[in-house]
Amino acid sequence: MVDVTRPTAIVYIDGLNLYRQKLEYHPHTKWLDPVRMSELMLPTHDIARVRYFTTKVKPAATDADAPIRQTVYWRALRTLEPRLTIHEGKMRTDSRRYPVVPREVNEDGSVVTAKVMKVEEKGSDVALASYMVFDAARNPADLHVLLSSDSDFVPTLNLLKGELGVQTALFSPIENPPSMLIATEPLIVKIVRRAFLENAQFPDEMRDAKGPFHRPPSWR
Repeated sequence: MVDVTRPTAIVYIDGLNLYRQKLEYHPHTKWLDPVRMSELMLPTHDIARVRYFTTKVKPAATDADAPIRQTVYWRALRTLEPRLTIHEGKMRTDSRRYPVVPREVNEDGSVVTAKVMKVEEKGSDVALASYMVFDAARNPADLHVLLSSDSDFVPTLNLLKGELGVQTALFSPIENPPSMLIATEPLIVKIVRRAFLENAQFPDEMRDAKGPFHRPPSWR
């Protein structure tokens, strides 16, 4: 329940960015409650809503069970509805050729290339930017918080502050956020530190309408 006596905030989480920068190599933090984390990072505000932008992973040659763990995690996230909503993008995989490192040259002078498999998330960044503008225009909170270190969101933050007149904040999953993001002059800048993640974990055992479920064993 939102306390009307305190300012409100909406938090927009770039899920893939958070995962790659903070969670990927620390499995014990992956069972993350994003609402609780937001509350810990912003105790001066009531968290009116958390929008979590992500995409379904595909089985990898080295980790075929990744989609199973993600499905369980999404069950945990959905226990937070309607306060938290999941916004799903798409994962695109295709093959491309890139120059090898270190650089090599063929006898004819052409650069030696290698064929690689490239995996890209599509749609999540656009959706996040769109919802930040949509929320600010329709029913703005006192603070709109971006959790990402991606400087592609600079135009969105500038638009929110310069054209729509709303206050923004930045939660950075890296120690030194890009100067371009800082230049948008967010009201608050905080680093997503390990303690915030470790203190915002879901209970090991949970239950939803389908029945009981638990934290994946490899995330303990």
